[in-house]
Amino acid sequence: MGFAHTINGHTYRFDDLKTLLAKATPARSGDVLAGIAAETEQERMAARMALADVPLRHFLSEAVVPYEDDEVTRLILDSHDPRQFAAVAHLTVGGFRDWLLATEQTAEVLNKLCNGITPEMAAAVSKIMRNQDLILVARKCSVVTRFRNTIGLRGHMSVRLQPNHPTDDAKGILAAVIDGLLYGCGDAVIGINPASDHLPTHIQLLKMLDELRLRFEMPVQSCILTHVTTTLHAIEQGAPVDLVFQSVAGTQKANENFGIHLGLLQEAQDAALSLHRGTVGDNVMYFETGQGSALSAEAHFGVDQQTCEARAYAVARNFAPLLANSVVGFIGPEYLYNGKQILRAGLEDHFCGKLLGLPMGCDICYTNHADADQNDMDSLLTLLGVAGANFIMGVPGADDIMLGYQSTSFHDALYIREVLGLKRAPEFEAWLQRVGITDANGKLSASGSMMNLLPASISQF
Repeated sequence: MGFAHTINGHTYRFDDLKTLLAKATPARSGDVLAGIAAETEQERMAARMALADVPLRHFLSEAVVPYEDDEVTRLILDSHDPRQFAAVAHLTVGGFRDWLLATEQTAEVLNKLCNGITPEMAAAVSKIMRNQDLILVARKCSVVTRFRNTIGLRGHMSVRLQPNHPTDDAKGILAAVIDGLLYGCGDAVIGINPASDHLPTHIQLLKMLDELRLRFEMPVQSCILTHVTTTLHAIEQGAPVDLVFQSVAGTQKANENFGIHLGLLQEAQDAALSLHRGTVGDNVMYFETGQGSALSAEAHFGVDQQTCEARAYAVARNFAPLLANSVVGFIGPEYLYNGKQILRAGLEDHFCGKLLGLPMGCDICYTNHADADQNDMDSLLTLLGVAGANFIMGVPGADDIMLGYQSTSFHDALYIREVLGLKRAPEFEAWLQRVGITDANGKLSASGSMMNLLPASISQF
């Protein structure tokens, strides 16, 4: 069928929906690398104008990746809820933007919509929104999850404590964990990216974290961010697994590149649920994504990287995760070239994730060869704090010495809490006060007994 829009007497034509979506995307290096980006700003604006006129119903009849070839497409279309969609079924993409921005669309309204829209609809509307639009709508959305504490309550923001070590040294990891706890971080998860796939080391680290949790009665959850099959082996060997982690992408072929499929993720979720380790809830999955992953695997099928990213959220949503986040600048400048592109992508990812019903956080990060710096991360951190992100990363010094990239620090979490008045997960906040790490107002305290007990525990592991 194709799409067209005329600007100053010149008609721009777009052969199909995936081409239109790609041409309408804000500029980013990954789409240029893929050869699908708009060639001029005039073409980009024409694509946006044409996209704004596309009825939302059209997305149910034209798949950007063929239904018969892709299990992610099948999941998206087979799980679509027409009853929820009815509220917006009469709208175009442009009308949907206006509808989302209207003051009467509250969190309660948006929560009833998330299964009625497809990732492609979410991606499409994001492409015609300004940054402030993405922030405003995402802030309305509220996605609350639970395991040993409650994450995502309005006015709260959690932190993943990320204590990575280049040799998986247990004492080095424990030192970073204690450092983070003393800064009031760790309520999202204490999550280790292991340096190797050595299963006995993973089990040792899980046992260490669980012993620390039990010794100090901490309402936290831990996770080794290894491949899902390794975690399944750990469960089989009786390891104290709280959460199952996996990176996911927006096409079947890209997920196969990760060594996964939907059936495997279902098996992992079932295995984790069978352990009954949660105390206040049973959200047992943790997913990470990132714009460019499908392109880097040559598995994007000509679909722009932001739409592929939104499709990954359908995979994550299907398994009711405790946490989901975009590692927004991690893949490198080939996909998001500079601070401006990283900032825009972070806001897009958070918006699409929340709109689709995900407990969305963000690893606000960049690699050292990107045209970005920590000031860019400060800007994105502040905007995501305003937008209501469920969680961010807490890395010692913001410098991950194992993965070799820059993220946000324990100090950064203190900053965003101070300027926006954001609280921690309530169960974790109560524990911090009980052991004297924070005072009754959530501010760090220097007088608690925990200040001495926690560092002293390093030598016991």
